[in-house]
Amino acid sequence: MRQQLAAWGLVLNAFVWGVSWWPFRELQQLGLHPLWATAIIYLLALLCLQAFKPGAWRALGQHPLLWLLMLATGLSNVGFNWAVTVGDVVRVVLLFYLMPAWTVPLAWGLLGEKPGVRSLLRLALALTGVLIVLKTPGSAWPLPSGLADWLALVGGFSFALTNVLLLKLKNTPDEARAFAMFGGGTLLALAAALGGMQLGLVPAPPALATDWLQLVLFTSIAFLAANLGLQYGAARLPASATALIMLTEVVFASVSSVLLDTAELSLRTLLGGMLILLAALLAALPAGKR
Repeated sequence: MRQQLAAWGLVLNAFVWGVSWWPFRELQQLGLHPLWATAIIYLLALLCLQAFKPGAWRALGQHPLLWLLMLATGLSNVGFNWAVTVGDVVRVVLLFYLMPAWTVPLAWGLLGEKPGVRSLLRLALALTGVLIVLKTPGSAWPLPSGLADWLALVGGFSFALTNVLLLKLKNTPDEARAFAMFGGGTLLALAAALGGMQLGLVPAPPALATDWLQLVLFTSIAFLAANLGLQYGAARLPASATALIMLTEVVFASVSSVLLDTAELSLRTLLGGMLILLAALLAALPAGKR
């Protein structure tokens, strides 16, 4: 039962991230760049955490790896949230979810989690689905092309590192991990936004307005719930299973972008998405039921 709840927690996280491209694009149309939006969203979540767990920050001095978790989470958010506003949603999500390829060596090196035959087979199934969707005629993949591709790749590697570190730090207090993740999302996004302003890449945030403030608040609550789901699931399942379950984000992103008329769900995308979802389902099932 605990493993099944952990898997559903990861699915919740994948759903929120899979449809998060919509509020970030809406906020950008309202004049709020995704980097500023990310910083504000995670700052609100951080303040909520501090209100309920005021001493969460103290664990940073006791567990140095929490600082690495902060960096990894921040880079993951900056990469993904920016990429989905400047690139094709499905392509960005799929490049982001080359994550399982990063997870295998990271989990092996940091956790000593040597991949078995089943893990490698599920990984191959998932990556085959990614290739079917992404390797379209005329596509430059696997060579990145443009800012969105690079942001997605950096974000995907950072997210893989985040999942591995959550498992490595599973014995630390939940609020300490949450503080590191929300703090990383806030600080890295703020630093990137300020740096982008200096380079002329990021406009200044707009004046306070009810329309974008309400959307930021709603998105912050959704990300808070998604973060709790990720923490619960990633700390209780092997890193390889976490990576594969989280691939359901590809399906959520593809379907939502089609329903909102921002992408076309081709037969190739549908077939690849089915393979990815099958791999995630196999990873979520208990060993005796596979």
